[in-house]
Amino acid sequence: MEATAISTRSKLTVQTDQDKEYVGFATLPNQVHRKSVKKGFDFTLMVAGESGLGKSTLVNSLFLTDLYKDRKLLNAEERITQTVEITKHTVDIEEKGVKLKLTIVDTPGFGDAVNNTECWKSVADYIDQQFEQYFRDESGLNRKNIQDNRVHCCLYFISPFGHGLRPLDVEFMRALHEKVNIVPILAKADTLTPIEVKKKKFKIREEIEQYGIKIYQFPDCDSDEDEEFKQQDLELKWRTRHTATSSS
Repeated sequence: MEATAISTRSKLTVQTDQDKEYVGFATLPNQVHRKSVKKGFDFTLMVAGESGLGKSTLVNSLFLTDLYKDRKLLNAEERITQTVEITKHTVDIEEKGVKLKLTIVDTPGFGDAVNNTECWKSVADYIDQQFEQYFRDESGLNRKNIQDNRVHCCLYFISPFGHGLRPLDVEFMRALHEKVNIVPILAKADTLTPIEVKKKKFKIREEIEQYGIKIYQFPDCDSDEDEEFKQQDLELKWRTRHTATSSS
């Protein structure tokens, strides 16, 4: 038994040494993984919606940080006269050795004015500018340290105090749905009863389809994925079903 154990250990040692010395295309996945982990990832998240819907609270809860500690709160009169601004907050996050540079793009002033005609235009222009900048950097000679500031996802907060989507909601999502992944969120869902939440989500889904708005959908699993992963994917799709919810 002892001789057999020693023999097995020596075989494992030889195999490990051979794996380290092996050079070939079979090691490409490991090389890509090491390079990606070392470099880290960039992720830009935009949050949009009128003031008071809990955007900053949700973002702080998602990433366990306080991105808005220096925020200046405006009174009602100041919010009405304020124009739409684009502000960025950047924070470095690390989880199990994987680094993430998270950028939150906020849109203070959106939807707060008396006349909100085309108030989404500055947001659409900002997204276009980031795509153009990334394209210019990719087309340049020095492409080693390119910063990816493109907006990867937009959380759009929908007020719970209406009967579905407002004209501004429809205009915003229709203007941006070809440019960025939109995730509509029914804000302050804890102020509604479960039946009210169900009715509002159904109404919002109905109007999203009616106006031909394309929102983010979870991708389908590959056929060769394991059953546990497929089940998780199905549960996520069932739970969100087009509209997520947030609490105040």
